[in-house]
Amino acid sequence: MKPNLQYCVLVTLLLSVLLSAGCMGNASDDIAVSQEQYRTVVDSRGVAVQVPIDIEKVVTISDGLVEGVMTTIGVQDTLVGVGSSCLQRNFNYSYETVGGETFDYENGMNPVTYLNPGIMDLPCFAKSGSAVNYETLASLEPDVVIVRLGSCSLRFIDDEGTQKSIETIESLGIPLVVLYGSSCYDDADVSTISDEIRIIGQVFDKEAEATKLAEYLESQVDFINERTKDIPDEEKPDVLIFGASPRARSAGGAGQVFGLDTIESFFIQDLVHAKNGFQEAGNFKIVSGEHILALNPDVIVLCTASGYHPPLELYEAPYYQNLQELDAVKNRRVVALPWSPCNCAKRLEYPIDVMVIAKGTYPERFEDINLAEWLLDFYQNVYGVDLDTAKELRSAQWMDWTLEDCPTCD
Repeated sequence: MKPNLQYCVLVTLLLSVLLSAGCMGNASDDIAVSQEQYRTVVDSRGVAVQVPIDIEKVVTISDGLVEGVMTTIGVQDTLVGVGSSCLQRNFNYSYETVGGETFDYENGMNPVTYLNPGIMDLPCFAKSGSAVNYETLASLEPDVVIVRLGSCSLRFIDDEGTQKSIETIESLGIPLVVLYGSSCYDDADVSTISDEIRIIGQVFDKEAEATKLAEYLESQVDFINERTKDIPDEEKPDVLIFGASPRARSAGGAGQVFGLDTIESFFIQDLVHAKNGFQEAGNFKIVSGEHILALNPDVIVLCTASGYHPPLELYEAPYYQNLQELDAVKNRRVVALPWSPCNCAKRLEYPIDVMVIAKGTYPERFEDINLAEWLLDFYQNVYGVDLDTAKELRSAQWMDWTLEDCPTCD
């Protein structure tokens, strides 16, 4: 090879090496930049999910827990689509007594909906009993999808449809954070709800705010636990969580009960230290009037079950006159939990449930707690609202029966 030609070839090779090195350097820079744009969040599955540092659009499948945390930590404006129809409704119910008097309950809603009325107008791409609309979800172009299994839209963790929904959302290439609601665990307790809250905080880089929220909620039930933990077994009343569901009555039962494998039972037995009046397994299990009469609990706690159910309904509705011989009814020891539309998994308001159970079960131990005032403190601490808004939230959850002048509490 001639010297000039050799020189040209050498120069060409050197330039190629330099250019190649330059390209490699740019690729590394691109990877570094890409990594700087994302943070890693480990969700309830144990999956490490890369979520954007700057999150502008979020869609959720949740009945209020995720949206409630987002509201508390101040990122609710990033919500662009929801996967629960219960977040987009005002609810109204009425009950007629055997005496012909009618009581109306109007404008009941999830606290999140009351605080964020714009949720009513967001696209809804999933709801209980229907498949997820993936086309609508994708059209929203979210930066992150947060799904809470155990919600009514995706209720059962091992369900084939639930797993297919997760796989399909992941196939869209959108970061997916999956949370396990309380009903996803065999031995659920409130710590799992705190775990969910902290994961949501990590998604939005609001870990301190989320931890503060979780610790406040736990402190409320710890207070109840401390007051009741020394009660001897022989002095523990039987407490029955009862869903006065019209669907249960249509199916030939009187209502629904919650067994030992539910978080409701954990509230009764592990936090309030009473005895679950239904010592079997079962979640929303339909039972007959005869079965309830045989159980004959000391205290009945009415929960959301295909509608809202105040104590008045159990006392005076025509279809519950066969239960008037229950000790809890005769002794007027029936209380009601807050209105919780889509009542498939517990949300930020779970300490209210525990306090209602505790007050109804051990009124003498909680005589110093004015439930109506305690509720206002709770809403103010959780959502950072003023006193007037706290009162409106109390009404939105139909908890005004706690007031001394409540017209439907006799």
